[in-house]
This record gives sequence, structure tokens and C-alpha cells, in this order.
Amino acid sequence: MRILVTGGAGFIGSHTVVELRNAGYEPVIIDNFSNSNRSVLDGLKQILGEEVPFYEADCNDAGSLNAIFEKEKFDGVIHFAAYKAVGESVEKPLNYYDNNLGSTVLLLQTMIKYGVPHLVFSSSCTVYGQPEQLPVTEQTPRLPAESPYGNTKSICEDIIRDTVRSKAPVKGISLRYFNPVGAHPSALIGELPSGVPGNLVPYITQTAAGIREKLTVFGSDYNTPDGTCMRDFIHVVDLAKAHVQALKLLDGRQETSYYDVFNVGTGDGHTVLELIKTFEEVNHLKLNYSIGPRRPGDVEKIYAQVDKVNQVMGWRAEKSLADSLRDAWRWQQKLEEKSKKESGTSVA
Repeated sequence: MRILVTGGAGFIGSHTVVELRNAGYEPVIIDNFSNSNRSVLDGLKQILGEEVPFYEADCNDAGSLNAIFEKEKFDGVIHFAAYKAVGESVEKPLNYYDNNLGSTVLLLQTMIKYGVPHLVFSSSCTVYGQPEQLPVTEQTPRLPAESPYGNTKSICEDIIRDTVRSKAPVKGISLRYFNPVGAHPSALIGELPSGVPGNLVPYITQTAAGIREKLTVFGSDYNTPDGTCMRDFIHVVDLAKAHVQALKLLDGRQETSYYDVFNVGTGDGHTVLELIKTFEEVNHLKLNYSIGPRRPGDVEKIYAQVDKVNQVMGWRAEKSLADSLRDAWRWQQKLEEKSKKESGTSVA
């Protein structure tokens, strides 16, 4: 089966490409490199032993999408391509609504036009806002989003659901991720933010590497065991495998119209300070960090109840937080080695 992976050069997308190939699928990447790097394609080639078909294009460009769908004849799509920084979305909401909603609508229109039946959508636990009860289940009410980014995920879910309900020839699954962290065990691909990282773990690894002077923990007065925000951190390889299982589930459904949502997490909550201390322990180093004020848009605490994805999809997280942080640091060290070699500096 030939699967289009939008945003396939990104963090989660690239790891999903690996797992798709390992499961016997034929992934094809589309990416415009607005928040990714071409070097990821080289990493994928080294891991897989072959090049992955790739198109440099924007998912909001109807002409490009039509040309690619005309040529490739896809059996399904995994849609990652989106702007994704919570803080930036608060500052630039129109950019997020224009890009994230527009690309999803155009992608669905193109899938219907070319008879592509299966869509797995990259959603987020941000659709729950700050939930009143934990852990959150798929039946937990979606509350008003804490950020425009989170709101785009809610709206995109509704767009897909309503399209399926209209009897369009599309089946869909939205995977509500919790917090993806880590890197491929080979250290050949990992999280590669452009500019200042918007996510916690790459900021931690860059601070440990001396690229950033200090990590600021946003807020210490939340209602959590140590006052810092609590999240459900999931290894990116485990998350990538969930997309493969979602495709298998879609392919096995007999209904002409099928749409469902699944939480994808570990089921455990860890605070920011707990994550920092685990990073220090498993990698045998000390991190320079300080406590700062709260950040707009941040949710206090959230973690998943994962019975549904375990039972219906046959998926469960296998890697620990320690595994994730060990792999993330190994990836950062690999980046540092590469940077020194390119600059002619000795790595000894």
C-alpha cells in the first residue's frame, strides 16, 4: 500500500516513515521544509537502506497536490503537516488558522477527487483544554482550547468527522497525541527544531550541549506534586507505530463511513522537574535551569487513559521516559559531532 505522509520530514513524520516501511508499506513524503530540514532525508536513507520518494511542496497548494495524487495513486494519507508551536500560535493566530485548516480541507477534497479512502490525522491532547478530571478518555469533553494551535486541532477533527458523516468515500482516524519525545535509537533522525526550540526536550538537550545558556521552567505554582506542569511523555517511535496500527484498523473496517478518535500516550503523568531530573540521571550530567513565570497557553496537567487504543487498535507504549531522554541526548550528541566535523573542529 502506498501512503502519503504530509510533513514526512518532520519529527513525528520521519519516524512514522520508518515504521511504515518496516511494516511493508510504501511511504511517500511531501514537505515544504517550513519546520523541517533536508538532512532528515539522508537519515531516512541510512536507516532504511534506500531513498524514500519525496516531493517538496506545500499542502495548501492545490496544483501541487493534484499533480502528486495524479502520479502516485495513494491508498491512504497520514496528515502531519501543520504549524505546531503553542506559544507562536498565541502570537500569530491567523497564520495557524490559515495553514492548519486550509491544508486539511484541501487534502480531503483531493483525497475524494482521486478516490483515496483512508486518512490518519495528527491531532493533539490540546483538544481537551484543561480537563476537569484525569486521566482523560476519548469521552472527556473537549473544552475551549488554551491556544489557537489547540483550537485548529479541534476544528480539523470536526472537519474530518463531518466529511465522513456526509457519506464521502473517506474513512478517518484522529490520533490525539500527548507529548512526543526521544529520537530514533540509531540517532540518525530526531527532533530538529529551526531556531529556538518551542518544545521542552530539545531545549533541554540544547542547554545540556551548551547551545542554550539556560532552560527556563515556566511556572512552579501549579497544582502538581512539585508545582510544575505535568504531561504524558511518549517516545516518538512508539507514537510512530500507532500510525501503522491506525492504517491497519482503517483497512480492516467494513463500514462505508467510519471515523474514530484515539488517545495515544503512556497513561502516566510526569512533571517538568521530574523530566529534568530523569534526563540528568540517565545521561549523567547536570542541567542549568531556573524557574520563571507561567507561559500563556500552557495547560496545568494532562495525561491519557489509553485502554481504548490498547484494546481496539492493539497498540501500547513500550518505551520508558528514561529511554526517551537517553535517545534524545544521543541524537543531540550526534548533531554536535556532525556540526563540528562540518566546521572542521576536532571532535576528540
